[in-house]
Amino acid sequence: MTLDSPAAADASREFAAEGWTRHLSVPLAVLRTLGSVAVTLLGLFTLTFVLGRLLPIDPVIAIIGDNAGPGAYAKVAEQLGLDEPLYVQFWIYVTDMIQGDFGRAIDTGNYVTADLARVFPATLELATFALVIGTGLGIPLGVWAAVHRDTWIDQTVRVVSLIGYSAPNFWLGLMGLVLFYATLGWVGGPGRLDIMAQLSHDAGPQPTRMVLIDAALAGQWDVWRNAFSHIVLPASILGYAALAYIARMTRSFMIEQLGQEYVVAARIKGVPERRIVWHHAFRNIRVQLITVVVLSYAFLLEGAVLTEIVFGWPGFGAYLTKGLLKADMNVVLACVFIVGLIFITLNLVADLAYRVLDPRTR
Repeated sequence: MTLDSPAAADASREFAAEGWTRHLSVPLAVLRTLGSVAVTLLGLFTLTFVLGRLLPIDPVIAIIGDNAGPGAYAKVAEQLGLDEPLYVQFWIYVTDMIQGDFGRAIDTGNYVTADLARVFPATLELATFALVIGTGLGIPLGVWAAVHRDTWIDQTVRVVSLIGYSAPNFWLGLMGLVLFYATLGWVGGPGRLDIMAQLSHDAGPQPTRMVLIDAALAGQWDVWRNAFSHIVLPASILGYAALAYIARMTRSFMIEQLGQEYVVAARIKGVPERRIVWHHAFRNIRVQLITVVVLSYAFLLEGAVLTEIVFGWPGFGAYLTKGLLKADMNVVLACVFIVGLIFITLNLVADLAYRVLDPRTR
């Protein structure tokens, strides 16, 4: 076949088309991702708006009280835009939320955005600490149980995981406070800091509003130790639930991999068992574990309500609970939106991690 033959020309055109396809695949993937995020956010906006209109709570009454007259009611309703048609209310609602305006909280009188910026770092610090505990212990325990399948080690790990699934967090928290704080005095009590440590911390810089990080950056090691003594118990309670889920899923994934033919072939060749487990089998479950860990983190961020109440932790969950008790729809809807945004963001992080760890998904 010569270079100027029709077959060569066709091959050249096909090669050029394949090159353009490869070049366009990345921008198209980005556009698909952005479109998916936009549609999901629109659905989230719609869901929170519908919830705000369906719940049997009148936001005007929640602000002015039951004893206000019709004139005051109509004035506040007009200020909130509730006298407009439903589609106009939705447009106002969406544009305000896009700009970060969730209204004011009834309890504090502050903008909800300012309150969330104050309370969310506390939950982020607690959930991150809990995830480190749950991942750092759950993955090795799951691998260990799979390697020693149907032995007393496996049974022990399964019982520990079952307890972590079954026992309510608030009960574990109360028992932990009674034992480790009130009886043994090993940990700090409710709250993030003792009073004197709080005064010292308030006097220093707080760039992240996470006490452990800010205290370390400022060199306030006495404050850091006090904060650690307060966070270790609630983080362990939350981390125990994450540990149970992560250990169970890791065990299941590893059992499947250890039964594959490549593992049998590696053992026949005399490859050390430790290398088979961690270099071959565990390497093949990393992508699956990403989903497990990401979902665990999302649930820790939005599911710490009872733990924060038991430990007097001034975080996102406690703030949402106060909003529900006071029928503050601005707070409730903002928190619902934040929870949805957390799941969307972490799913995008998991998708990116897939592409990094598994070339087949690129």
